Amino acid sequence: MPPTTAPIRVDLPTRLAHLPSGVVEHRFERRGDEAVLVLHGGHLRAGFALGEDVFADGRHSVLVPSRPGYGRTPLSTGATPDGFADSARELCEHLGITRLAAVVGVSAGGPTALALAARHPDLVARVVLWSAVGALPWPDRRTRLAARAAFSPATERLVWTALRGLLRVSPDAGLRSLLGDLSTLPAGRVLAALSAEQRAALVALFGRMRSGAGFRNDLVSFPDRVPPVGQPALVVASRRDGSVPFAHAEALVAALPRAELLESRADSHFVWLGPDWGEVGAAVREFAR
Repeated sequence: MPPTTAPIRVDLPTRLAHLPSGVVEHRFERRGDEAVLVLHGGHLRAGFALGEDVFADGRHSVLVPSRPGYGRTPLSTGATPDGFADSARELCEHLGITRLAAVVGVSAGGPTALALAARHPDLVARVVLWSAVGALPWPDRRTRLAARAAFSPATERLVWTALRGLLRVSPDAGLRSLLGDLSTLPAGRVLAALSAEQRAALVALFGRMRSGAGFRNDLVSFPDRVPPVGQPALVVASRRDGSVPFAHAEALVAALPRAELLESRADSHFVWLGPDWGEVGAAVREFAR
């Protein structure tokens, strides 16, 4: 049985930091002396929290910036993984953070997490990658072409407005449509395995997503190699991920000298909704200490 809870929060308050490299929208939840920096994937911004409960339970402070083109962070603030890694370093200095227990790269945020660890090893102690994009080609050509059309400046708002309308009129139909691209399994099967609370959380999440200029930038800004990262790394991925193939996780583990692979039994890209999230989350929490 899947867990009944859904570790997803939306519309959280954020602030702006005016840094030498530009403006960065961010959310900083202070708890303990140890801090974790989370870099979200596509269509997300700092006002979302996905799976952060594992760090809150460990009494970590959590810092979440909006990557360039998402939320209120403009593309001009470090549009490449290397560039925004330097902006993230500036953000940490701005907030008085001198050491990160871990940087967490989620999906398309993976390359920036790796860049931050490689470029600023004095700041980053460990790396956690959730369903993360590696150095393999991503996405496939068909998806890339469709995404460029759907998330162009002229169509991005219309696409999300239409999806929100579908979610209001028929939540299950809307979820099936969206989950179809996030799992290798039939969308109906993925949906049936979710609890009512998880479905409601996904409706709230998808209903507040926007791509801005960020997703089109993601499609062109990824490096073709994994940077030299010497810190311990934990790579969490599911073989049923339809968005970022499991081969990315395997390639990351092969390229990172101190990496460990933790396979999730999640039915989709969202590992924190898997039936084993309790065990996976505990392992992540222990790793980040």
